[in-house]
Amino acid sequence: MNLRKIEFNRYEIAGGFGDIGTDLPLIVAMIQAINLDGASVFIMFGIAQIIMGFYYGFPMPMQPLKAMAVIVITQQIAPEILYGGGIAISLIMLTLTFTGTLNKLANIIPLCVVRGTQFGLGLSLSSLALKTYIPSAGVIGYILAIIAFIIILTTPKKSLIPAGLIVISLGFIYAFAFKLQLETIVQGIEFALPKPHQVTINNIFTGLFVLALPQLPLSISNSVIATQQTVKDLFPEKTTTIKQIGSTYSLSNLVIPFFSGIPVCHGCGGLAGHYILGAKTGGSVIIYGLLYLIIGLGFSQVIPQVIEVFPQPILGIVLLFQALTLMLFIKDQAESKQNLLIALIVGLIAFYLPQGYIIGSMVGIFLYYKADKINFFKTIKN
Repeated sequence: MNLRKIEFNRYEIAGGFGDIGTDLPLIVAMIQAINLDGASVFIMFGIAQIIMGFYYGFPMPMQPLKAMAVIVITQQIAPEILYGGGIAISLIMLTLTFTGTLNKLANIIPLCVVRGTQFGLGLSLSSLALKTYIPSAGVIGYILAIIAFIIILTTPKKSLIPAGLIVISLGFIYAFAFKLQLETIVQGIEFALPKPHQVTINNIFTGLFVLALPQLPLSISNSVIATQQTVKDLFPEKTTTIKQIGSTYSLSNLVIPFFSGIPVCHGCGGLAGHYILGAKTGGSVIIYGLLYLIIGLGFSQVIPQVIEVFPQPILGIVLLFQALTLMLFIKDQAESKQNLLIALIVGLIAFYLPQGYIIGSMVGIFLYYKADKINFFKTIKN
């Protein structure tokens, strides 16, 4: 931990909003789907962000566990099973981390497969942005999105006012003009703290099979291995090990469920999102965490009204640039036709198939190590 390298400036403020497009809608959907305690969820999520900002010193994000979130929302999984699933995956990842298994997996998986995982995630995020977020407000939403797109595309990185800050401010102006019910928000202010929760062995056992095991492949491929590679891509001066990432992932989920928070992970998409909006230090995720902490402590009763501050078309554009950043990492595979093709195959499988990340990774690893025995790959090698 190096506090001298953590900054709090306009670029970090702008970059702090780089992952909100994926996090906020998913968190709110989980709260509403199974009646989670909003204060506990927002407070614990905010604390996790703040701790990671200080520990890593660069914008290492914490995100909801996406596979778990989808299962919880679609199947109405009980909160206590969600908390048990968080503990279960924590124990699995701790075991994988401290036995060295995660490092072995990282050494086995070639870069082209990691690039495919990043590409697949980029496809998923761009699809979400274009199909769901940007069209959500009709014509005015499209206008808002086009303006935001042009601002991010044309604003120089070292502009006096960062593009991310302009775009988020544009969203605020739109929200205050057309969406926000300020009177309702003010009346709903109420101090709250996280609610302790006793997680039972039965909860952990059920959560293991219902939530943790379906989540595990995505966590290994995206939350740990692809995230470490994205750190190398965006912050080459930083030395971040698989063991570090696995440890902070595991320890976070060993604590958060006992305070009624949702299980979390790291993620290469969030890292790219913070970076593309200007973040360079841990200050960005600390600022981002404070946002959730403040909402949880004082505004948990009016969360649906508070999130109107962030219009979906704006979040969609942020998400789109986050996706493009991830997808463009594949360009370093262009020197080898074989590796580029493997990366594209992995990405498309990850995007189109259920459990696509683990299936794509397994297919990619097989193709990489067996390419010399496959006639088609022999013809295109290099």
